[in-house]
Amino acid sequence: MRRSVFAGVMISVAVSSLAFAQAPAGGAQPFKAGEPLKTTPNVKVFGSFRFSESLSYDTDRDLIVSVNAGMAQEVVANDGYVSLINPDGTVHTPKWIGVNRNGLTLNHPLGSDIAGGMLYVVDIDTVRWFDMKTGEPKGSVQVPGVIRFNDLEVAANGTMYATQTGTPGDATSWKVYRITPQGQASAIITGAPLAMPNGIAFDLKGNLVVVNIGNNEVLTFSPDGKHLGTENAVDPGNDGIVVTADGTKYVSSVRQGTVSRIRPGQKAEIVASGIPSAASMAYDSRRNRLLIPMNDWNAIAIVDLNAK
Repeated sequence: MRRSVFAGVMISVAVSSLAFAQAPAGGAQPFKAGEPLKTTPNVKVFGSFRFSESLSYDTDRDLIVSVNAGMAQEVVANDGYVSLINPDGTVHTPKWIGVNRNGLTLNHPLGSDIAGGMLYVVDIDTVRWFDMKTGEPKGSVQVPGVIRFNDLEVAANGTMYATQTGTPGDATSWKVYRITPQGQASAIITGAPLAMPNGIAFDLKGNLVVVNIGNNEVLTFSPDGKHLGTENAVDPGNDGIVVTADGTKYVSSVRQGTVSRIRPGQKAEIVASGIPSAASMAYDSRRNRLLIPMNDWNAIAIVDLNAK
């Protein structure tokens, strides 16, 4: 399969109440979103990634939303940002969220999802959301006791489902959390058949589909956490999951650099390979393409599913 890779370049659980962003005291400037590049037509800029672990596809603006962790927390705290990428891989806005830190906290964001006009991201032990029109921070929920959220999926009613990958060998640390729009959080799945869960998505019936890093299992659960079935990707070490309108599941292996396709009722097959650190991918529904971030390679891969 033909694919394009664009490398980065330099040019009851107690939860906090909803925290709406405010500008810092002392006369600091209010939050401001970054502006698109204004280059002449003969210029193309690629990149604007620093450890992008997840992508989302903005169907309204036809843009790729790249969530970047930025520098490690111990090096530079609160360095996460969001860039906007054109469908051809060129840069639209280098720093859309994060061009300034006024009223912004975004420490080390990983998984993301767009729902109800908001961009949701998981940021260590916190879920944050931002207005998709303005980029402005709109709220957050911190969940005490969480080791580190990895990915999330958000229902139409605002209910959030987030994975905690946990640590190898400690099944009690493998969890899927449900967080209500009012900020009430609970672990609805703990331990097997989870095996270091990572990516999460909804299937066509609104059930949860979860992929494991610890094996090649693709697990389906009801929204209340009941295990409904297991499928298998070709490779283990999985990170990303996309479910398309016909029920086909695509699973990316962050450890093997492959993408498995699981058509309903069929065995998995490899449709793309050679993608280092293939992480939490998104789906470009206009072009039938997978959009795959590559973590510390500071790049994204675009997989054309129409190619033979």
